[in-house]
This record gives sequence, structure tokens and C-alpha cells, in this order.
Amino acid sequence: MAPSEVAGGGAALELLVHGVGGATPQDMLAAPVTVRITGDATAAVYRRPEDADAEQHPERYAHGPVPEAYCWANLTSGNGARALWLLLLPFMVVNLAHWMRPTTKGPSAAVRCYGMLVRLVALSLTALLTAASCEVALDLTAWQCAGAAACSAGRAWLGFVSAAGDGWWSQPGRRLSLAALVPAALVGLLWYLSNRTWSAYESQRPPATEAAQGTRATRVTVAAAVGGQADTRPALGRPGFWYGRRIVARLRAAHTAAGFLIVAAAVAGAAARHDRGADVPALDLAGRSLETVLVLAGTFVVAVVFRRGHSDSLIDHRVDRAVVNWLPGVSLFLLALAMLYASWSRPGWASHGTLPGEEAFRILTLAQGALIVALAVTAHLLHRRASHPRTALRGLGGPAVALLACALGGVMTGGVAQRVADWLDGPGTPGMGHGPISGPPVLLSWQASVIPVLLFLLLVPLAVFAARTWRTARSLTEAVERDYPQERPDAVRTRRIAATRATAALTDAIPVVVGVLCTATLLLGGGAVAGSWATGAVPGEAFERAHPLVEAVADAAQTLGSLLVGLGFVLLVTWGRRAYRDAAARRTIGILWDVGTFWPRAAHPFAPPCYAERAVPDLTWRMASWTGSTGGRLVISGHSQGSVLAAAAVWQLPAATRRRVALLTYGSPLERLYGRWFPAYFGPAPLGTLHRELHCWRNLWRHTDPIGGPLRLPPEEGKPTVDRPALRDPVVYGRTDSHPLPEPVLGHSDYQADPAFAEERKGLLHRLPPALPAQRTPSRTGRVESQG
Repeated sequence: MAPSEVAGGGAALELLVHGVGGATPQDMLAAPVTVRITGDATAAVYRRPEDADAEQHPERYAHGPVPEAYCWANLTSGNGARALWLLLLPFMVVNLAHWMRPTTKGPSAAVRCYGMLVRLVALSLTALLTAASCEVALDLTAWQCAGAAACSAGRAWLGFVSAAGDGWWSQPGRRLSLAALVPAALVGLLWYLSNRTWSAYESQRPPATEAAQGTRATRVTVAAAVGGQADTRPALGRPGFWYGRRIVARLRAAHTAAGFLIVAAAVAGAAARHDRGADVPALDLAGRSLETVLVLAGTFVVAVVFRRGHSDSLIDHRVDRAVVNWLPGVSLFLLALAMLYASWSRPGWASHGTLPGEEAFRILTLAQGALIVALAVTAHLLHRRASHPRTALRGLGGPAVALLACALGGVMTGGVAQRVADWLDGPGTPGMGHGPISGPPVLLSWQASVIPVLLFLLLVPLAVFAARTWRTARSLTEAVERDYPQERPDAVRTRRIAATRATAALTDAIPVVVGVLCTATLLLGGGAVAGSWATGAVPGEAFERAHPLVEAVADAAQTLGSLLVGLGFVLLVTWGRRAYRDAAARRTIGILWDVGTFWPRAAHPFAPPCYAERAVPDLTWRMASWTGSTGGRLVISGHSQGSVLAAAAVWQLPAATRRRVALLTYGSPLERLYGRWFPAYFGPAPLGTLHRELHCWRNLWRHTDPIGGPLRLPPEEGKPTVDRPALRDPVVYGRTDSHPLPEPVLGHSDYQADPAFAEERKGLLHRLPPALPAQRTPSRTGRVESQG
């Protein structure tokens, strides 16, 4: 650290924020022992022991800033229970689609329509999960297996509900009512987890910004926003953005109610269909009345999801009490009524075939497809108004990701149904009529059958990208050698560096792969629905009399697809079990959550919790409290995902505090990933606004980095450009006296090891205004705990 780095500028603090995968405070501060200054075991700020009382002895730091590390890794990879979040993967993916809305100019009904459509897609995923659990518990187990003596005979745990036993539970309605406890318990568990994780992660109130302080100008802005006019501040800078208590509570109540109502409809629907053909008018009337009430309740749930009920412009503490408290309770009461109605004695009722209501899966799949198409049209209209060439998939990133969420949900739920059916059917193949049960809905078999076709189609773009990467690596050899003009060329070393650069560039091709995958998924999914509806049989039966080659292909696709969906689900459960026991595996899964759970749960309340609703207020409070108590300067430096958290926190600062803060980002995906896929929040306009409002900002990047990249912001008058020219990687090409061993190609890691890091930090500190001595206080907030 240069001796004159902060001389003359007064107190200075460097707040380090790590990236994906986490880092220990010891590694971040290069110290064997650290102390916790403030925070808890989940997320905290650390210093070296000798820096713990830095505020009381500012004279010690005339030659360098006080280093501080904010560690947030435990928010995504802490205790073992978080491994279970893998089962919520489709919910997380569809929640991302909400934030991928294209940027647009001015207020627009299309923006509200986009959010509404994503929330409806999210609701359909909850319906799909509940329907799949009903398929396993009610249809395959209680209706088919318990109703067939050949299936229930060898399973003692089904003896008391077996139709062959002629006991009290042997009637189909009573079996269904008992089995309904399983999907109802699953819905209740999801409600509990959502409520519990909200309290643990997302209940952190943002700091008092200008809006909360009540300045006249902000009151006018907020009043205009409430009155229906657009808030001119970037969304990430609004005080209510990271506090979604109201929307999460509202959606949680709606999704919980939807789950209970679907279970009630599955139980009551089977009994009502039987009563319509029986000569019992009272039961027929009761069944029709109950079905009508369930439809009305479901309509109300959809209406609740239609309305977002949240404003970014204000920190909204209100909760829609009537909806949150009454809607799940009423739906649970209706479920109890449905179970009571289905349990009424019907001596002549016997279960045959599959549970009535198999069409529900086809209707649900068609509804998802229609919603995705409508979402794509809305996204296209938004993107056309303010298009930008860097936006991924021309603004269709959100619809594409929503489609992938639906496909992932279908694979996971279909995998469960297929595996349970295989288990119950014994040596027979489900759906082929060779076993004791009829098997799952034929649509699930068709959907499984298209998976091998989809994987085969993906081989084409993967082969193209592999060939292009090889050609790019060969063309980059001259550019690599130009970066080291004083070095003697080494063909092996050059090829390795060029190959790393070419591989890192594949990140920019992700939109093409996603586009091909989504197009194929949409077409094959539509074909699966059409095939199941037209034939009413699984592919192996539907093509039984076709050409021998076609029949063989259909049989192979059905068998292989069934194995793949089952294997995928087993691997998911196995990986989750391993992560539950192994902290290292949990950290690997945590990388997925680092990216996927950055955004608030604005679309699906059962998605894994948003860690940024804890981390962003933490960082904002820390920056505001330190600059307020010392009057000093602050450089917040973020690596990878930490740079995204740092930028989001700086956005939340009041303007007066923001002028005392400099931003240093390195290996940052702010533009390369977030700007392209989330243009409304990290596109050129929001990032440009942040550049203008910050006193100074510098970004470090490498050609070999597959995640970070340049921010591509235009220069501002009187300010240096944000992007520094690409750092050389490796720092030294060959062996030298100071580097006698070969230097590694660092890629996305160890930016602080490059001399450019200290140089840029020094430049940022010099550009910040001097400290304000009148505001300094000798106090230090927080507690100190040793971390060895």
C-alpha cells in the first residue's frame, strides 16, 4: 500500500464484499485471526484485531484505509436445511422471469401486464406441484393401487385401505380423503417455510433514506408516484424495493389457498362425478354446490394474484389482513368439507382405471403455454419501445426463462409420478396395460418421451459452439502475444491463454443456447399435448401399429425418457441429501442460490428467500453509519456477485452520503449478465444514472474472465471512464527474476493480487472529497468477537 494513499484526505474505509461461493474473513483481510465488528453468524462485518478500534485512533491510518470485510455466504449456504431448496428450483427460476422485464419509456399498462402474467405462470407452477402430489397420493396410491387387489396384496401398509379388505377405509371416497392429507401437508409445509424464511431473511427494514426522512422534494416525488405518475428514480434506488413484506404475504396466502383448493377439487370432483350417476339427489346437490364454491374461491385466488399490492416508492409496512388471514383458512375449511363429503358412505362405489380429472394436466399445460405466448408478446412490445442491441434475446429473456421454469417443473413432477408408478406397477411398464395399475396420466409419458429428442437437438448448437471456440482460440494467439511485447513467444503458453479467453467468451453465447432450448421445448411440448390428447395412450401404445422403425423409436423414447426424468429427480434428491450433510457440497449449491435468489420474491412466494433483502440493507446501514459518524471517505469494493450487492447498496444511499462513497468493482457481471438479462434494472440507463450520481467508479476486468466484463458506460464530463483497459492475465507471461515460477491464468479470481487493484483504490480515495473533521466521533458501534 502506497505511503501517501490517503494522506491529507482524512479517515478512509475500504469495505470488501466477496462474490459467489463465499469467502472467509481471514482470506478477505489476509489475516489469520479476525474480529466481528457488527452483525451475526449469518452475515457480519469483520476487521483485523489491530483495526478493531480504528475510529478511536485515526492517526494510525494516515497511510491507508481501514480494511473491513462483509461476509454474507451463510445467507445462501449456511445450515444443512438449505439443501432442501433444490426442490424449489422451478419457483426460483420463474421468479427470475419477473425481473427480466425489458426496459421501457414512461408508465405503461404493458409493464403491469407483464408482471401479472409472470405471477399467473408462477401460480400455475404451484398448481402443477400440488396436482402432481395429488396424482401420486390420490390417483396412483389411493385410487389405483388400493383399488386393485394385485397391487395392494403385497403391500401391508395399504391393507387397511385396500378395496379387497372391505373395511371402513376401503370405499374410494374415504381412501381419497385419507390420502389428501399428504398433498395438504406439502402445501402447509411450503407455507411454513415461506413464512419462516421471510422472518429470517427478508424482514430487514431498509435504512432511512431521503424518502423516509421526509424532505420536501422527495415528498413531492413520492406523492407523484402514489398519484399514478412514474417515479423518476431508478427502481433499485427506491426505498421500498428491498422490502417486499406486503407482496410476499399476499402471494403466500394466495398460493397456499390455491394448493388447498386443488386438493379439495381432486377429492370432491371424484365423488361428485360418481353422485351425478347415482340415484341420491342430496349427495348430487351437495357435490354440485361444493364444486361451485370451489370454482368461486379459485376465481378469487386468481384475482388476488392479479393485483401486485406493492410499491417500490415507499417502505410499505401494511399487510392485507383479510386476504392473508382469511384466504388460507377458508380454503382449508373447504378442503375439510370436501373430505367430509367424499367420506360419506357410498356402498356401490368402486375405483377403476385412473382418477377422473386426468384432463387437468393437459389443461394446465395448455394454460402455461398460452401464458408464455402472451408474456412473449408483451415483452416484445416493451422492448420495441426502448430496444438496445445488448439486451438478451431481444427482450424475450423473461418469457424464455418462464418457459424453462415450467419445463423444469414438469420434469420434476413427472419424474416423481413416473418413479412411483414404476414402483407400484412392479415389472410392468406404466401406461402399457401390462401391470396391475393403469399408470400416471398419458401426458406425463409423452412429456418424458420428448426429453431424449430435446437433448439430441441440443447437440447441434453445442457442436457449433465447440468448433467456434476452437477457431476463436486459434485466431487469438496473435492478440495474446501482442499483450506481452517484451516476452519471447511460447506456443504452448500462448495457446493455453488463448483457449482460456475463447472459453470465457462463451458466456456471451448463452442467449443463443437458451433461445434454441426454449424454441425446441415449446414445439416439443405442444406436440406432446397434441399427441396425448389425440391418441389417449402413451407413445408406446399410440405407435403400436405404425412402421416398425417408428414403433421402435417411440418405445425407445418412452423408455429412455422415463428413465431420464426418474434419474433426474433421484439425482436432485441425492445431491440435496449430500449437501444437507456436507458443508463443501452445500457451498457448491450455494453458488446457484447466490445468483438465483438475489431478487425479491415478487412472483412466487415459495421460492428460496432473497438474501439481498438482508445484505443490501446491511451494506447500506454500514456505509451510512460509518460516513455519518466519522465524516470520512469510503471505498466499497465488490468482486463478482459482491459488485452487484455493492451497486444495489450504493443506489439506496441518500445523495449526501453517496458523494462520500467510491465504488470499485472487479470481475463484475453488472453489464455482461445482469445488464443483458435484467435490462430494466441494470441496463445502460440505470447504470448510467448510477455513474452520474457517484463521485467516482472504476471497474476491473479480464479477457479470461467468464463472468466479469466491461460495463460499457459512456464517459461523463469531469470523470474518468468507469472501465479500466482489460488487465493482463497472467500478469507475467514467462519466468522472470521476480516471478521464477509460471504465473497462473487467474480468470475470475484473485483480482486483488494484480497491482492495478491497489492503484485504482488509491486513485478513488484521492478523488473523493476530504473527510469532515467536525463529524468525527470517538465511538464505535457494534460488538467485537474473535474469529480464528
